Amino acid sequence: MNHVLIDGPDEAAFTFIFAHGAGAGMDHDFMDDVARRIAAQGVRVVRFNFPYMVKRAEDGKKRPPDRAPKLLDAFNAVIDEFASESTVIGGKSMGGRMASHLSECARIKGICCLGFPFHPPGKPEKDKGEHLASLTLPALILQGERDTFGNRSELEAYPLSDFVTLTFIPDGDHSFKPRKASGHTESQNRQLAADKIVAFIQKVCA
Repeated sequence: MNHVLIDGPDEAAFTFIFAHGAGAGMDHDFMDDVARRIAAQGVRVVRFNFPYMVKRAEDGKKRPPDRAPKLLDAFNAVIDEFASESTVIGGKSMGGRMASHLSECARIKGICCLGFPFHPPGKPEKDKGEHLASLTLPALILQGERDTFGNRSELEAYPLSDFVTLTFIPDGDHSFKPRKASGHTESQNRQLAADKIVAFIQKVCA
C-alpha cells in the first residue's frame, strides 16, 4: 500500500497502527517523533495518510477531512493489510477519535488516543466523546492538561467506560507541548506519551 510509513522491526511482537490528525499528515513532526520513540522500544509502528491527505500530498491543495465513513474505510483497509496477532490502533486527535469508533474490530486488542478531540476549542457543548462511556475494548487516552479540545478540569468527571484509562500529560497542550515555566519539556512529554503507549500495548496484548 502506498502512503504508508513503517518504523520498528518487521518481526516485532506488537504492531501499533497510528493515524494522523485533521490538519497534518503522517509525516508531521509530532507523528514522526512519537512513532520513532515507540519503535525504539521494539514495537512496529505503521503510519498512513487518510485519502484527503493523500490528495493533498499529490497536488499541494489543502482539503478538509473526508467524512467519517470514508476515514473509517481507509483505517480498516490498513488494519486488514498490516495488523498482526497483537495489534493496537490509535492516532493523534481526529485519528484517535476514528480509532475509537473501531472498537468492534476483531483484529485489534486496544485503542490509544493522543489528544482526543472531546469538543472544538471554545465549544464544550459540542461533545464528540459520548461513545467513550460504552467502550468494551481497552483504551488509553493521553491528554494534555491544557488541551483546548478537552482539558484536565473539564475531563476529571467526564463519563468514561471502565475500559478507558485517561492519563494527563503535564502542562501539555493539544500536542503535549508544555509552557517553559512549567519545568517540563516537549521532548519529555513526547517520551512520556511513547512510554505510556508501549506499556499499554504490552499489557493488552499479553
